[in-house]
Amino acid sequence: MTEPTSLLEFPCSFAIKVVGHSDPALGTTVLTLIQKHVTAIDSDAIKYRPSKKGKYTALTITIVATSQVQLDAIYYDLSDCDAIVMAL
Repeated sequence: MTEPTSLLEFPCSFAIKVVGHSDPALGTTVLTLIQKHVTAIDSDAIKYRPSKKGKYTALTITIVATSQVQLDAIYYDLSDCDAIVMAL
């Protein structure tokens, strides 16, 4: 399979932003999905931010991305998860 064209130079630091319904298990769910594609995630690289009314939680996870294929696979898994409203 041919590597998709990307504007990024790999490896690079890449922030994945995820919004989901507030639930204590959301962080674990997101990390489990991302860790399938990333060897290590530093605990300092994870930021949580609740919405104003507390209905949603936004997570920003910074990883070292190694390829566009890797990023595509991460976003595919995140988008397929019912607990996640949006992945950017």
